[in-house]
Amino acid sequence: MLHLTESDVRPLLPMTEAIERLRFAFESLARGEAQSQPRRRLTLPSGSVLHSMAGACGKYFGTKYYSTNRKHGAYFFFTLFDAESAAPLAMMEANYLGQIRTGAATGYAASLLANPKAATLAIVGSGFQARTQVEAIRAVCPIREVRTWSRDAEKCSRFAAEIGGEAAPTAQEAVRGADIVVTATNAKDPVIEADWVKRGSFVAAVGSNAATRRELPAELVRGAAIVVTDSMEQARIEAGDLILADCWSNAVELKDVRRSYRPEEIVIFKSVGIGLEDVAVAGWVYEKAVERGVGRYS
Repeated sequence: MLHLTESDVRPLLPMTEAIERLRFAFESLARGEAQSQPRRRLTLPSGSVLHSMAGACGKYFGTKYYSTNRKHGAYFFFTLFDAESAAPLAMMEANYLGQIRTGAATGYAASLLANPKAATLAIVGSGFQARTQVEAIRAVCPIREVRTWSRDAEKCSRFAAEIGGEAAPTAQEAVRGADIVVTATNAKDPVIEADWVKRGSFVAAVGSNAATRRELPAELVRGAAIVVTDSMEQARIEAGDLILADCWSNAVELKDVRRSYRPEEIVIFKSVGIGLEDVAVAGWVYEKAVERGVGRYS
């Protein structure tokens, strides 16, 4: 079995390829040729949690599993298997893998649903997931301006400088007038307001995968033309943005979406992150690692 570290994985997975791998995965899911299993969690009295999520696509299937503790951090791993023989193929550290596939999922959704001429991106949050969200959207839209805001002004300014963007003084000033809005925070309550979002915008909420947390207000979710999620089954368990808004009548799965920009309507992508996405990009990483002689065998 091939073992890959974070430093092995990072150069093997360009964002543009990750987006294409997810495009193939969701098209396969729509044809009934792929599978995804909702995330499962085992919670301990210490506050430590073990999370696992599985999927299958094409030649591969596998599981991402990771442990988290609010005081001590998070540790991510992915195990890849051959779909035909069930033989184990690779074990890889998967922190970066998860970051880029989360960004790629937003990029893929934006390629279908955002204004193809979108020039202004607002991102609320400057942490763990924010950087790959910007990278993915830039890969599919002609973004000329990025405005960012987060609660930590110093961190926000540093992040803005690193991505070639502008740190806004308030979340409202970041969001107003933006063609695309991304929320990538660990907030429990909404971080934007509905009347800040202009008509025709694409909004991606990627920060919460807990039923009791949300980044978007119910008014915005209920008023959207369409709400897209990567998995309806998983969203009903952990998409607080939809659960707390009690909004399902206008919700569809990403696999069922075709190019559908709506110039006078707001479209929301609620990302929860699914095992299928991890399998899709991990398969590519494994193939590139073998091709280039990266990693070590045991």
